[in-house]
Amino acid sequence: MTSVTVNTFRPRRKFTPLKPAGSTPEENNAPPLKGIAFDVDGTLCLPQQYMFSEMRAALGINKSVDILEHIRNLPTPEDRTTAAAKVKAIEQEAMVRQQPQPGLVELMDYLESRGMRRALCTRNFEGPVTHLLQNHLPEHVFLPIITRDTPNLLPKPDPAGILHIAREWGLENRAESLIMVGDSIDDMTAGYGAGAATVLILNAHNSHLKDHEYTDLWIEHLDDLIEILEQGFIGRGENDRDVDESKELGV
Repeated sequence: MTSVTVNTFRPRRKFTPLKPAGSTPEENNAPPLKGIAFDVDGTLCLPQQYMFSEMRAALGINKSVDILEHIRNLPTPEDRTTAAAKVKAIEQEAMVRQQPQPGLVELMDYLESRGMRRALCTRNFEGPVTHLLQNHLPEHVFLPIITRDTPNLLPKPDPAGILHIAREWGLENRAESLIMVGDSIDDMTAGYGAGAATVLILNAHNSHLKDHEYTDLWIEHLDDLIEILEQGFIGRGENDRDVDESKELGV
């Protein structure tokens, strides 16, 4: 598995409106949106932040250490298997407490009505993902579904999973025709690195990411995306950030 270098500059991201046929949106030069990739924990379901503290306690690592990277770097297969089992046990216990994110069904029904492709890219293993889909989105299809166990793909924050989604959909411009929706810096980094537009769903733990250079747009509820996509996605570009910083400095 190889890591992909992140491009650190790009202009404002735009996509054409998803208004139904027969409407007359204003002419623009924005490209069409080809699909949306979603994170799972904290994005399609409400955050379960306690899991990560429990995982780090079980592994004997502090908050500065990435859990999956720690497991990958353990010296023996036996060590890696044991550590992975500890993490999986915590996830399995937590998945029965999953609660859907507000606006989840409304957004997915809307995207279905517009024929918009959807995929998942998560650091979870398959169990919690299947549990969420079966219990809250049984009528909806997500392809492909990328988990931490997907062979030959590094997990987020590496962009490999999102780039894989773009290839599976037959896109030739990396992930530049996609949006990545998530709640963490790993989601924003992976989406940005793959060339996708990024949307942050806010919660009590991530407001500091609203103005991050990898975040194109932020929302408070999933179904906030409906009007945004209907009218035409417009993310904030580097120049917009420069203006915001100048205002803060009184320039």
